[in-house]
Amino acid sequence: MTLELTDWDQDLPSQGDEEYQALVRTLNFTEGFGLLFVRCSPAEGEQLITKVKEDIPNKNIEVLRVEQAVTNLYEIIDNLDNKEKTNILFITGLEHSFYKYEECKNLTGWNSRDIYSYSWKGVPPVLINLNQQRERFKENFNICFVFLLPIFAIKYFIQRAPDFFDWRSGLFEFPIDSETLEQESSRMMQDGDDEKYLTLTPEERTQQIIAIQELIAEDHQTHDRQYDLLIKLGKLHSAGQHYKEVIASYDKALEIKPDSQEAWFFRGNTLRNLERNEEAITSYDKALSIKPDYHEAWKHRGIALRRLERYEEALNSFDKALEIKPDDPRSWNNRGYALRRLGRYEEAIASYEKAIQIKPDYNDAWFNKGDCQYYAKDLYNALYSFEKTVEIEPNNPKNLTEKGSVLMELGQIEEALKCFNQALEIQPLLSRSWSSKGVALYLLGHHEESLKCHIRAIEIQSDNPRAWTNKGWVLTGLGYTEEGLICYEKAIEISPNDYVVWNNKGDALLHLGRYEEAIRSYDKALKIHPSLYYTWKNRGNALKSLGNYKEAITSYTKVLDIQADNHQAWNNKGDALFHLGHYEEAINAYNKVLEMKSDFHQAWYNKACSYSLQGNIEQALENLQQAINLNPDKYREMVKTDSDFDSIRDDERFQELIQG
Repeated sequence: MTLELTDWDQDLPSQGDEEYQALVRTLNFTEGFGLLFVRCSPAEGEQLITKVKEDIPNKNIEVLRVEQAVTNLYEIIDNLDNKEKTNILFITGLEHSFYKYEECKNLTGWNSRDIYSYSWKGVPPVLINLNQQRERFKENFNICFVFLLPIFAIKYFIQRAPDFFDWRSGLFEFPIDSETLEQESSRMMQDGDDEKYLTLTPEERTQQIIAIQELIAEDHQTHDRQYDLLIKLGKLHSAGQHYKEVIASYDKALEIKPDSQEAWFFRGNTLRNLERNEEAITSYDKALSIKPDYHEAWKHRGIALRRLERYEEALNSFDKALEIKPDDPRSWNNRGYALRRLGRYEEAIASYEKAIQIKPDYNDAWFNKGDCQYYAKDLYNALYSFEKTVEIEPNNPKNLTEKGSVLMELGQIEEALKCFNQALEIQPLLSRSWSSKGVALYLLGHHEESLKCHIRAIEIQSDNPRAWTNKGWVLTGLGYTEEGLICYEKAIEISPNDYVVWNNKGDALLHLGRYEEAIRSYDKALKIHPSLYYTWKNRGNALKSLGNYKEAITSYTKVLDIQADNHQAWNNKGDALFHLGHYEEAINAYNKVLEMKSDFHQAWYNKACSYSLQGNIEQALENLQQAINLNPDKYREMVKTDSDFDSIRDDERFQELIQG
């Protein structure tokens, strides 16, 4: 049913005292059953009841105050003790029965002109009951019913209880007077804050939203109060995550006050929540053009830039925020995150420590500090940080999961498994915890259970790239390398900038002998994270397998720039130098290995080969002796056919050495 404005207007007498006198005349003239609808605010309704009781003393007037949702109004009235003596029954609060309906939640920004063309989808049970009980109301109650309702509730009657509404004797409207309008607007503005909005039920939030919308639409409302009410309306919608409605509210506020840095800031936050980060930055920039020292705008601008992976710009925004407010722990925390993503771990950790210094129980800062320490391979300090997060929030499954990940990296697999199980007891549907548990089980040799955990992780969250990566890692470890590659491809599809999966894909391709593809994968990983020493090492191995020894040496040198005591990288660099015929440099590399790990038999053997090819028999035999001492069966057999020793094969000492 579509009702035009003229249908409404024909019931309306003139306003003010004339409207009230028309209501009183109707009440006086009505004998027995009658239906009247009065549009007014709750405060006006109470005033109206008091005034009518004074002006119509010869009738028995009662009030039914409905304070929660009801389904059967007929039954409630039928159970009233004095219904037989009641002439007039005012009914207030029936709107509580409408708040839970979804259409109520979406009445944002409507005005009195478009309200009647709305397509209603739900009917509250109380209205279904009124339509069905219409005849019984008339037959059984010798009462004039006066429904005091806000405009949105009257719309419900018009649209969803037309049979009942059509029996009305009159429809009256009492616009709110200027003084009451100011009082109601002020009360609404003072009632609550951002945190309270988050605790409201959907019905409570809807009630406030509708009340604000009606106050905004009042004819005598001032622009300043409209602006304030629109800001609150936006915050209420934001608490319900109705972000399109939030933006509509802030846009209307900005029509009233285009130079409001507050409205531009809130608008930016909403756009960021919608992942419309470029637009969010534009809104923050507008706020900052009005108020350059608006530290919250600088901070949130940095967060939007961070989400766009524009970390240098984000860092600049966080620095600006901290110039203005150096004791803001959240800005320090976000600054740390930007630095971590830039690979500047020490500076990142210093920022997290500043946040913790200001707020010692700041869980996020401890968590991020631990994460940064973990990726910097500072594992014991990372463990301490995650233990602090568990101390601060013991029932946070993410804290337990990350603590377990560090324990696993430290080789404390059983302890790690306990952490993952504790996390899953708290939150059984945490994909990350299932995946991490799967890794722990694999390391403990429970391969089948491990695979089940990764499958469960993917069932819970099919777009979890780490779950796909770990499943691929388990499959390749079990020899199903091709199947593992499929998992890595899936992970890359979800998270193309995850260096871990690119590295693991490279390892799988290296294992399959697909060296050029492996190098491309390693290059992808290193573009994202240039300081991955193990990726540089395996890249060098792939290049060495292709015979590209010069580039292999470059990769091994990169490893040693990052981790100078990596004995395997020194050995592999020595091998590449050996193949290029740079025997002296190769020997120097092998010596580096043996300074760090004197029982590394491969280096002794490789040195022996180098000396043999140089014709240095004494040194060749001495180093070969060391290799044979450490692994006699392997090297006595190997040396028999190794052409590197052909020049000294006839030497008696050589023959004695290999014969044992």
